[in-house]
Formats: sequence, structure tokens, C-alpha cells
Amino acid sequence: MRIAISGSHRTGKSTLVDELSTRLPGYTTIDEPYHVMTEDGYDFCHPPSAEDYQAQLEHAIESLNEAEPNALFDRCPVDFLGYISVHEDADSLNLDAWLPRVRVAMQTIDLIVFVPVEVRDRIAFSPTDDGEEFRAAVDEELRETLLDDTLDLAVEVLEVEGVTGRRVATVMERIGEVSRSPKISTSHP
Repeated sequence: MRIAISGSHRTGKSTLVDELSTRLPGYTTIDEPYHVMTEDGYDFCHPPSAEDYQAQLEHAIESLNEAEPNALFDRCPVDFLGYISVHEDADSLNLDAWLPRVRVAMQTIDLIVFVPVEVRDRIAFSPTDDGEEFRAAVDEELRETLLDDTLDLAVEVLEVEGVTGRRVATVMERIGEVSRSPKISTSHP
């Protein structure tokens, strides 16, 4: 399966990816675009600009196109659409131009695990952090896009909550259900 972990920042996505990778040793882990691009020398603004998010969107699409069948992705293209949509420069996004590529890329994902901002934050903001309102706005945008499927992506989404162990168990249970379900052939004789 190809599984993408999606959500706003500081919700525990990377921790969940790390824990799942230990439970799924045959899977390749694809780090989130921000980290890969930083290592490759991309110079992000602080906070990231709309152009930075579009560059990450492009990278996320390319990562999906290049990855192996059994992969865990820390973020997916929808994450960056969410960030851009609530950014002060949201008008710079031409959604109609991006949407066909995003839809094709998203169809290569078997399961999206949505990690929401919870009422009891799992990763607390420090007094020096900024953007708590921005994080909440991204969370709401992702919730609508993924759970309400406002972009007609038609991808299975599993929302997880609670401590890391509970999140891992929820995902592993869902993966087990998929592996136990009978295969349906769509080929014709």
C-alpha cells in the first residue's frame, strides 16, 4: 500500500510515520518535502511564502510519481493546497491549473491518514512559536478537503486521534482489514 500521513504542522505526523515505519519494515519512508528540499539547498522564507508551498506541492507530486508501491509519505499534495489556501497570498494559486495533476497524483495513494489538531494538543506550542491561528486554519481546510472530499479526490481517508500508540493501532487495524479483504478483479476475460 501507499500511505500518506496528512495534517497541519505540529500534530504528530512525523512521529506517526516513524512509528509506522518500524511496524512496516518492507515500506520505504518518504520524508516531507520541506526537509528534503532544505537538505537539497532550497532556501525557504520564514514563515514560508505561497511560492514555497507551491514548490513543496510540486515536490510532493514528483515524490508520488517516483516512489515504490509500499511507501509511507510524510505529507501529500493536499497538505500544500491547504497551506496555500489559507496563506495571505492565496490568490497566487491557480487551483484550476494544479488540480488535474493533484488528482492524478492522489489516485496513486491507497490510504490517507489525517492527523487533526486536537482539543488537547499532542505537541504544545512554545511561547516563541507563531501561527497557532494559521495552523488551525490549515487543519480546517484539510478537514474539509479530505473528509468532505471537496476536490473530488475519491481517496480513502482515515482520521486518527489520541496518543501515538492509539494512532498506530488504528492505522495497523485498517491495513489489516485491507489485507484480509478479498481482491476484486476488474479485468475482463
